[in-house]
Amino acid sequence: MAGAPDGGTVLSEKMLAARFAEVVLPHLGDALSLARWLTGNQVDAEDVVQEACLKAHAGIAGFVGGNPRAWLLTIVRNASYTWMARNRPRSVIAVGDLADLDDVSPPPDNDADSPEAVLIAKANSAAVEAAIARLPQAFRETVVLRDINGLSYREIATMLGVPQGTVMSRLARARGLLMTELGGRHEPA
Repeated sequence: MAGAPDGGTVLSEKMLAARFAEVVLPHLGDALSLARWLTGNQVDAEDVVQEACLKAHAGIAGFVGGNPRAWLLTIVRNASYTWMARNRPRSVIAVGDLADLDDVSPPPDNDADSPEAVLIAKANSAAVEAAIARLPQAFRETVVLRDINGLSYREIATMLGVPQGTVMSRLARARGLLMTELGGRHEPA
């Protein structure tokens, strides 16, 4: 490697690698989850996260602190949209990967571990995921970032480049649409 005879370049690369491991690696699960929600399936999400990690590695020296999770998820979001614009025709609509439900749904309680209760819980989880997938893009993105990834309103606003009030109104509208859709499916015909 070219660099100072005292190993300055190598030390710098080691420091960057350590910083990447500290800032990015703990949040890869969240990055993959967000990419799955945005792209609609696991395989595409893995491609997006790989691209996002390359971008994060290239830009790790520019990370000046703050919330590393929000920083990485911003990169993943941008990489997702770039990847989808490059690899998908505009007429394709992503709907989510039902395999994600196994990771998201909590284990049944001891009192409710009957096969019927498990089946009902899976059906409810599938209905929620399908309802989220049908939300308009801006609403779906806001719900996933807030309710699934747990980002603050301020972090989401910064990530999306919109005012905090817009995040709050999108979240309220999205939750209202979800309640209407999910509440309506239990009413008698």
